[in-house]
Amino acid sequence: MDRVELSNDDIVSIERRGLSVEKVKEQIAIFEKGAVYADLDRPCTVGDGIKRLSDRDLEEYIRMYEQYAARREITKFVPASGAATRMFRFLLKIADQYKRIQYREVAKLAEKEGGDYSEVLKFMDNIDKFAFYPSLCSRMKYDGLNADKLREKGDFTEIIDYVLSDKGLGYAAKPKGLILFHRYPGGARTAFEEHLVEAASYVKDRKGVSRLHFTVSPEHRSGFEGLLRRVQGDYESAYGVSYDVGFSEQSPATDTIAVDMENRPFRDNEGNLVFRPGGHGALLGNLDRLQADVVFIKNVDNVVPDRLKDETYLWKKVLGGYLFMTEEKIREHLERITADNAGEEDIEAAARFVEKELCIGLPDYLADAPPEEKQDFLADRLQRPLRVCGMVPSTGEPGGGPFWVRDKNGGSSLQIVEKAQIDPDSAEQQAVLKSLTHFNPVDIVASLRDRNKNPYELSRYVDPETVFISVKSKDGRDLKALEHPGLWNGAMAGWNTVFVEIPLITFNPVKTVNDLLRKEHQG
Repeated sequence: MDRVELSNDDIVSIERRGLSVEKVKEQIAIFEKGAVYADLDRPCTVGDGIKRLSDRDLEEYIRMYEQYAARREITKFVPASGAATRMFRFLLKIADQYKRIQYREVAKLAEKEGGDYSEVLKFMDNIDKFAFYPSLCSRMKYDGLNADKLREKGDFTEIIDYVLSDKGLGYAAKPKGLILFHRYPGGARTAFEEHLVEAASYVKDRKGVSRLHFTVSPEHRSGFEGLLRRVQGDYESAYGVSYDVGFSEQSPATDTIAVDMENRPFRDNEGNLVFRPGGHGALLGNLDRLQADVVFIKNVDNVVPDRLKDETYLWKKVLGGYLFMTEEKIREHLERITADNAGEEDIEAAARFVEKELCIGLPDYLADAPPEEKQDFLADRLQRPLRVCGMVPSTGEPGGGPFWVRDKNGGSSLQIVEKAQIDPDSAEQQAVLKSLTHFNPVDIVASLRDRNKNPYELSRYVDPETVFISVKSKDGRDLKALEHPGLWNGAMAGWNTVFVEIPLITFNPVKTVNDLLRKEHQG
């Protein structure tokens, strides 16, 4: 820490972001200490951490959701600040490599080298199937260009330029939420609009108000707000709801300092400190500030056309119903163990519920502890935010999965753990990772208020050690970047958690533009 030398200009830069010198030094200390890996016990499987529901269960939980939902204030929370740059990475790459992009040449490269060239060729072959193609043609026609004729000639130079750059659709710099995803007889919808349509079905109170909240980047907020103004009335009329849509931005105070490979503050070519966004875990503050009651959390790119939405609606209501059922049981156990006449039977019943239903392994020290100590532990464990997370059968998708994770006190709990949190040098931990059967699609419904309807202070339940450290580059030099505990990983580590198996059809992410060619995203 003695190596951290900060000038007056550095301090001004730090404080301008809403950070403090103390906080920056704490972040540097994390780099020096290194990230702490999760201590995996075993993967969650059906019957051991993941609940599989019967058809009769589904009917009951749907009924329960529809009964309770009208009385609650439900919000859909969608992280939507990420740019679509990675969606178009292979197009950006070829546009950077070649002044002229000819179909014949790309086909030869695809046959010889495959990889990104094969993806470009697939894009060329199917460009008319994308929902944004009519808009692309119109924009090019305005400038005197005919996209169809250029395709026939095999000349894709202007076509790709108009997809990526501001002279056309400008998709290389737009957020995913503003990309046209799906085509309908009456036009095309962006991912943002698909979330509006979804919410009208299962996020609606008794007055017909449908609440959504999107986290967006400052430079794109006006784009989202403008689109909402244009389409809100039409969707409200079509679906019989009144939308209450909010937007928020990730605070600069959640940025983290970058360091060089020797853990010293990284400086750009002008000598300025370099800060980086703190990852989606930084959005916990946005979620906390909502002071919400019940929240559905879903990624912006996991949407489907109308013909597949019924399955989505069904499982959203199932997860919501399971949440309400679990919430009721928690409330009952809390009332019993905190009552003046609470007995040992009440305490033991609550302990069984915590272990069997919430899958929390009690710490070793409680085995011989007096009833009062066990009572205090159970009351603390039950009075926490509750989340029910859908888990889909694993198909090799990159990302997090459900695990039983051991804690320092000898207990265990259900956690969503990313691959980066698992020790790559531990054969034992890697074996646990390889035996994973399910994947986290970020399909979460959460209850964020206590039994007295007071919002939980979400920052209390973060595991601060579950940070991510990665190697990036700037100005041709390597740097280390720090991300806060992930929103559904370490940021929710202290929540009560339930995992429910949901079908793979509910998970349809769009990581690259060619994913929109999958049959699930086609009309």
